[in-house]
Amino acid sequence: MKKILVIGAGRSAVTLIKYLLDNSSANNWQVTVADFSIEFAEQAVGNHNNGKATFFNVTDEKQRESEIENADIVISMLPASLHITVAKDCVRLGKNLVTASYVSPEIAELDEAAKQAGILLLNEIGLDPGIDHMSAMQVIDEIKENGGELTSFKSFCGGLVHPDYDNNPWNYKFTWNPRNVILAGQGTAQYIENGDYKYIPYTSLFERTEHMEVLDAGEFEGYANRDSLSYRKSYGLDDIPTLFRGTLRRKGYSEAWNVFVQLGMTDDTYKLENSASITNREFINMFLPFNDTLTVEEKLCKQFSLTTDSVIFQKIAWLNAFSENKVGIENASPAQILQKICEEKWTLGSVEKDMIVMQHQFEYVQNGEQKKLNSSLLVFGDDPRYTSMAKTVGLPVAIATKLILSGAIKSIGVKIPTTKDIYIPVLKELEENGINFVEELV
Repeated sequence: MKKILVIGAGRSAVTLIKYLLDNSSANNWQVTVADFSIEFAEQAVGNHNNGKATFFNVTDEKQRESEIENADIVISMLPASLHITVAKDCVRLGKNLVTASYVSPEIAELDEAAKQAGILLLNEIGLDPGIDHMSAMQVIDEIKENGGELTSFKSFCGGLVHPDYDNNPWNYKFTWNPRNVILAGQGTAQYIENGDYKYIPYTSLFERTEHMEVLDAGEFEGYANRDSLSYRKSYGLDDIPTLFRGTLRRKGYSEAWNVFVQLGMTDDTYKLENSASITNREFINMFLPFNDTLTVEEKLCKQFSLTTDSVIFQKIAWLNAFSENKVGIENASPAQILQKICEEKWTLGSVEKDMIVMQHQFEYVQNGEQKKLNSSLLVFGDDPRYTSMAKTVGLPVAIATKLILSGAIKSIGVKIPTTKDIYIPVLKELEENGINFVEELV
């Protein structure tokens, strides 16, 4: 019996764990789900005969080593910063590791050691990164094999609310880690356009968006991800004139979110005095110029040349940003308070669903002719637990784990899924599970 250790039973792991348990009897697997919250682990395993839930503290070296040594393969669904601790143990103990997170510099440094140990450290095999890599590489390789030369590649992805439950003026609800949404885009975005390097500071990020339609899901806007340039090497596109990766939101989101960015309310680098006792209204007033003759609403409108009946103002008011609700968080940063305000209004309801939207835009020259191709994906969640986010993050991880255990994937070292031996079989099974791309010449 092959033993699979899943570390982490959070919201992104539920579909992953269900897949492993559903396929455990046919493949002779035992699945151990380890989490700091034994309740989460037990809920994920249920009463399945081939599942086991256990309390797990990643900082407990003895327990960590014991659990990893007892496994044939390890899946880490921990926060990204903790993968390195698990990865080092996997290398030392000769165990394959699968994660959905970006390859950190520390993980990358384990490449040679992993090869010497004869193991695979497979990263970026979730949604974004993951499905984006595999689906993009499939098209890129096909274009190249047919004699085409890529001149532009743009890729966008977003986790959004299902159209049936898109019932607020932001057209947005949290479908993954709220903290990451609040802090999204901080730093400087970098990409290349028509051979020119472009850089967008965080203060301008939400002012420079691209607009598109995706299949029959309507209009979206995309803002630049932090680093697009590194993907030239990953995708074998070193000389491509245009390469851009972005995050999708519904049209109009960025312009309103930019108000919070410009005010400084997304800052997580310092704490506010007496944060627990201030109200939402006092919080927003802290970031506006002093004026004892204007209301908070009037000051905001003056600062951003808005009117109280403008779309942007109405979005901010809908979040109860001007209410007398107490923040109630001790020693909080501005970003933490803004997160709490948003969570009170952007949380999926008990019967609501989410949606994943992805689109790759390719431009290439083939036989002297300029061509454009869009490859688009829509995935809908089943309910607030089995979300499209959990599905698209968890299924690629689970499928890759099965392929590694069966010997279908034989790679060793630190890898991401940009090679055919990985992306072809994973994409094939994803399609069987309803995750498939629609290609359109435009």
